[in-house]
Amino acid sequence: MWEYTDKVRDHFLHPRNVGELADANAVGEVGSLACGDALKLFLKINDAGVIEDATFQTFGCASAIASSSVLTELLKGKTVEEARALTNKDIAEFLGGLPKEKMHCSVMGQEALEAALANYLGEKAPAHEPEGELVCKCFGVYEGQIRRAVRENGLTTVEEVTDFTKAGGGCGDCLEKLKAILDDELGRPASEAPAPEPAPAKALTNLERMRRVTRVMDEEIRPNLKKDGGDIELVDIDGKTVLVSLHGACKGCPVSNVTLTEFVQKRLQELVEPDITVREAGK
Repeated sequence: MWEYTDKVRDHFLHPRNVGELADANAVGEVGSLACGDALKLFLKINDAGVIEDATFQTFGCASAIASSSVLTELLKGKTVEEARALTNKDIAEFLGGLPKEKMHCSVMGQEALEAALANYLGEKAPAHEPEGELVCKCFGVYEGQIRRAVRENGLTTVEEVTDFTKAGGGCGDCLEKLKAILDDELGRPASEAPAPEPAPAKALTNLERMRRVTRVMDEEIRPNLKKDGGDIELVDIDGKTVLVSLHGACKGCPVSNVTLTEFVQKRLQELVEPDITVREAGK
């Protein structure tokens, strides 16, 4: 279970400036539902170049919501030039810190800000435009994003790259590429960095599939849902079909189907098998 600061809890439970800003003249959108996190930032900038208002819409975890909420608060009253200087480190520091596994949420905030300011100035959004090779197919992370995260945050291990970009947090097929990019950025030979663990074998027995599904449900999916007041129970596994029951805030939630398909099913497909499907028991 991750430890959150009081500020993170406050901005997650009581997010500021949520929703679409009707008279926004700068909009930045990053991420995707397929990758698990998405953020759309709206800014209203006056003729003097001062940000008068800022709102957001996001799909993500507690850290993503808190980071987006804090970002809008930090932006109000700043000039465009002052806003340009904001980084993911500023977002994380204002929150009193984020768990290392959630630093990518603050990075998403910085990228959305850059996209919005670029939109306002009629420029291309450097953080949103794919640059280089698609390295991590699970989360749609490109080489340029990885290199930038390494340079701006002083990353030295593959695990840190995953924390800041999510690359390598799924099937594991891209870990060797991440290591090569990291070695190149740090100017070190490959022998100086420990080799990442090999990706798990694709062919699974029924018993191994059950073990992996159970582990992912208990170690990742349930803890994430519990942070938002929900819960999920594994009911049965029929071949590659996983039957579950939703509880707490998830039960009867109008977007429970999105939770099942875009979070639960996606994570099981990434971490267990790509053709797993998830259904709610009794439906």
